[in-house]
Amino acid sequence: MYICMSQRQGVELSYEDGARAVELAREAVESFVQHGQREQPGSMREAFYERTGAFVRLESTRGRGSLRGCAGGYRSGEQLGHVIVDSAIEAASEDSCGSEVTPSELPNLTVSVCAVRNVLLTDDPLADLELGTHGISIDGGGEGGWLYPTVPVENQWSAREYLDRTCRKAGLPPTAWQDDDVVVTLFEGQVFREREADGSIEEL
Repeated sequence: MYICMSQRQGVELSYEDGARAVELAREAVESFVQHGQREQPGSMREAFYERTGAFVRLESTRGRGSLRGCAGGYRSGEQLGHVIVDSAIEAASEDSCGSEVTPSELPNLTVSVCAVRNVLLTDDPLADLELGTHGISIDGGGEGGWLYPTVPVENQWSAREYLDRTCRKAGLPPTAWQDDDVVVTLFEGQVFREREADGSIEEL
């Protein structure tokens, strides 16, 4: 039976909201890395009280650059401001890419935030997937992984390659997205990132 379930959620962020989301993520990373503390969102922008998912990515600008950390989820019962803080801390921890971000790395990290808007559960991802619009989350056999909506565009991947690589990230065979017992979820999101380490912020 064909399944296509869409759940509208999230909030439309203004540029100012998005810029503050990235700043909040950076503050959370710096507080955790330098002091081992959890940054409190403090007085949050109105949009940050919405209960929705979010993802945070940390990328190194050293050498050829590399993914330094990523964390988050497409669904959450928590307020967006708290989800951003918690995701940023997890991205900077050793649980993300195998080693904790160190204080000396902070000047060479760029931070990006993806605030989730809509979620689509599908059993025909190749038909439903829109490159540049959808992120992918794949779950199966106790394993799970996800990739940002901007990743396939940055790497010039086809929809099939995008799905294959998300499966690999989840620790599954590349074509696992075609299996009946693997759950594929597409999510839309607004992505904001620093153009350079601790620099000006753009919406993608």
